[in-house]
Amino acid sequence: MTESRPDYEPAELTSYIEARYHARHREQLPALVELARKVETVHAADDHVPQGLCALLQRMIGEMEVHMKKEELILFPAIRKGGMPGIENPIAVMRADHDDHDREVAEIRRLTGNLALPGGACRTWAALYDGLATFIADLEEHIRLENDVLFPRFEAHPAGHA
Repeated sequence: MTESRPDYEPAELTSYIEARYHARHREQLPALVELARKVETVHAADDHVPQGLCALLQRMIGEMEVHMKKEELILFPAIRKGGMPGIENPIAVMRADHDDHDREVAEIRRLTGNLALPGGACRTWAALYDGLATFIADLEEHIRLENDVLFPRFEAHPAGHA
C-alpha cells in the first residue's frame, strides 16, 4: 500500500516528502549502485546482465541530489510560507525533472527486462532487482505526491483547467 497524504497541509506535505522520500532515495541509490557494479562485473559475460545500469544509477544520484536540494532550499521553503509570485516557474522546473526521472525509470526497466531475473540469478542480482523495485515504487509515489497533490495548489490554472 502506498503512503499518500493528500489531507496534509502543504507545509506538512513538504516535510513528509523530505523525511520519507528524499532521505530514502539518498539511502537507496548508493546501495543500488554498488549492487549493480557487482552484478555487471561478476556477470559481464551473461547475455542478461543489465550493462550500463550502474552508470545510469550513478548519474541519477547526482541528478536527484540537485533536484532534491532545489526543492529543500528554494521551492519547499517558499511553499511553507504560502507561496510567492512566480512560484509556477520553479514548479515547472521540478515537473520537467520528474519527466526526466520517468525516462530514467523506463531505461532501468529496459536494461533489466522489466526487472525480470534470469534463471539461476545469484542473491546479489536478486537483491538488486528487489531494491530497484522498491526504489521505483518510492520514486513514482514521490513524484505523484508532488505533481498531483502539492504542486497544483500553487499553480495558476488557465480557464477550463482544474
